Amino acid sequence: MKKVVYGLSTILGIAILLASCSTDDSQDNLVPDDDVFYLPVVVHVMHKGEAIGEGANLSEERIKRQIEILNEDFRRKKGTRGYNNHPDGGDSKIEFVLAKQDPNGNLTNGINRIDKNKVNVPNMGYNPNHYARYAYWNTNQYINIWTTDLPESSICLALGLSTGPGTDLPGSYLLSIPGPHDSDGIIISRYHFGESNIDCQAKYGRTLTHEMGHYLGLLHPWAGGDCETNDYCDDTPAVDKPVYSIPFKGCAGEPVMINNYMNWSDDELMNMFTNDQILRMHYVLKNHQGRNALLFSPALKP
Repeated sequence: MKKVVYGLSTILGIAILLASCSTDDSQDNLVPDDDVFYLPVVVHVMHKGEAIGEGANLSEERIKRQIEILNEDFRRKKGTRGYNNHPDGGDSKIEFVLAKQDPNGNLTNGINRIDKNKVNVPNMGYNPNHYARYAYWNTNQYINIWTTDLPESSICLALGLSTGPGTDLPGSYLLSIPGPHDSDGIIISRYHFGESNIDCQAKYGRTLTHEMGHYLGLLHPWAGGDCETNDYCDDTPAVDKPVYSIPFKGCAGEPVMINNYMNWSDDELMNMFTNDQILRMHYVLKNHQGRNALLFSPALKP
């Protein structure tokens, strides 16, 4: 189904759409076939004095496994949960690397542990502005990820959230775009960071995959809840309401794509970014000043 963008027929509207989610062969490739976008991340582990590997003070193994899962998903790696053979599914050629240098140029494993008992920070709510008071590295050089110890009663309810990039892509206003004095990054509940055996639909590390999609400019497939605008990607079936794990027919009678990472489906079902979603992320990496700067971060090199 070819979706209409706000009914626009002007050349400007068409140009913006092509720049965001086109698979037209005439469009210049945004990344060479043999090239990969590498992005540095720092994981700020928020804890309350527990020993490493206990409670909220997640083990190094679990953190490394989460980054591995992220790369399995974004690279559509064979033999992993992130693989699919759908004709509209693709390898994003985006990989994530735990930072090798800290902001002072010292060697790091990309894990920054913060004992909240030793830092006096006023409660600003569940948002990056609050967690940035504990730790915040230059967003032109690092993707800041905070793991947070939410109450156990929040398991399966509060998973994570992300800020998004402000660009000229259609629908960008639906993302959580930081203001001039706001912080930029991703928050993930420690229960849903990496793999675990919790009794929950979100236990295989896909919360970070989903939120990283938002961080790179992707919308939910239903976006603003309108059949004609939704996520501005033609290869995700148009839908005007949230998609969970139960199949149903979308706006044009097509089966919805319950395995898409940008839905709210169970972790075990999700395994696909579409080619148009990938083009949208590439556009952000090429055209958003902060996201583009990450590609040249010194944190990628020891």
